[in-house]
Amino acid sequence: MANGSETTLNLKRTFNAPREKVFQAWTDPNALKEWFHGMDDWTTPVHEIDLKVGGKYRLGMQPPDGDTPYVAYGTYREVDPPKKLVYTWSWEGQDPMDTLVTVEFREVGDSTEVELTHERFPNAEERDKHNEGWIGCLNQLSKLL
Repeated sequence: MANGSETTLNLKRTFNAPREKVFQAWTDPNALKEWFHGMDDWTTPVHEIDLKVGGKYRLGMQPPDGDTPYVAYGTYREVDPPKKLVYTWSWEGQDPMDTLVTVEFREVGDSTEVELTHERFPNAEERDKHNEGWIGCLNQLSKLL
């Protein structure tokens, strides 16, 4: 059985933008399509959000040479604008992992610190794959903001 460090990733990033703008970029489908992919040449053709507790989301990331996007989906468990989001995370077409994402938005002067915790991975390999993806997404968000 994996220990906590093998099943959880935690990332922090500070963005030079107000908290409301960063939260909006994380929750507006039109904003998400601009950054929610880990590489410059990828796109986000699927961006569906029902932003409420119990609401569903689907986000699809597509490489330039792929015809089918990788679609993450889940349910919002907590929505506290502009402070916090908690939602489940699984991939379409794969066995559900039932992982959990918590995103906290903190004001730091004129900037915003985002702390992302993604937990309940079945093993360190899955955690590391997602860590790489999240870092790429946060890099794209930084370019947008």
